[in-house]
Amino acid sequence: MGNPFYNRQNFQPNSPFGNMQNMISQFQQFKNGFNGDPRQEVQNLLNSGKMTQQQFNQLSQLANSFQRFLNGR
Repeated sequence: MGNPFYNRQNFQPNSPFGNMQNMISQFQQFKNGFNGDPRQEVQNLLNSGKMTQQQFNQLSQLANSFQRFLNGR
């Protein structure tokens, strides 16, 4: 019997692994379509009032956690 992670027939999109793959795929699509400076874009959202300081703090914590995850720390 093969490894279920590599066997497409056993791949389940609703599993935690499937959700992670979906999230990474969506991020790659976003990244490929994004032009500009991400920090400036976030600053523009803050300045315009479209993002609150609390939302910024949450986004910052999430981004830091995601970066540590990708770096394997």
